[in-house]
Amino acid sequence: MTTRKQRESVYAYPLQWPDGWPRCKIRGDSPFKMEVNKSRRKLLDEISMMGGKLPIISTNARLRTDGEPRADDNPTDSGVAVYFERKGKRMVFACDKFWLVRENLHAIALTIEALRGIERWGASEMMERAFSGFKQLAAENEGPSWWGVLQVRAGATVGEIETAYKALVKIAHPDTDTGSDAAMISLNTARQQGLSVARQRTGV
Repeated sequence: MTTRKQRESVYAYPLQWPDGWPRCKIRGDSPFKMEVNKSRRKLLDEISMMGGKLPIISTNARLRTDGEPRADDNPTDSGVAVYFERKGKRMVFACDKFWLVRENLHAIALTIEALRGIERWGASEMMERAFSGFKQLAAENEGPSWWGVLQVRAGATVGEIETAYKALVKIAHPDTDTGSDAAMISLNTARQQGLSVARQRTGV
């Protein structure tokens, strides 16, 4: 059964790894034995208890027709990136240390749980300092994802993507005063990625 928190979250495929966040060169096994659905629920619970909103979980796990990730899918790149808002700021956590998506999901959940503990134990200044790095990464990644470039939600439909694209072409096209070749390439790439994700999600 899908929980309320799961309905409020969005799953983005393929993986949108945050720019500037280093990738793990050597992956390993983890001690985590939780199933993928339990790992996702724990992560969403931790984000919620921290005061985070609008979570987007991005992985290379393929999505079902209802937009939920397939529990039996174990992609070669098991990285997980989680984007959300907290106190008006965009935040991002990412992990690819372990072989399985569920393990990296759980690792991020435990990281957030530990940071919440810092806040609970009275070291609020330390909590803000710990988050400063995540805030910086989020600021640097204001528009690297396809949905950021198109200014739509990660779960946007084909129609929403096309509508946004047509509106932004008028600004990004190199023949306009505001556009450039680089802006148009970025917009076209975002459109292609977004349409691929939307069609994969709906099976069209």
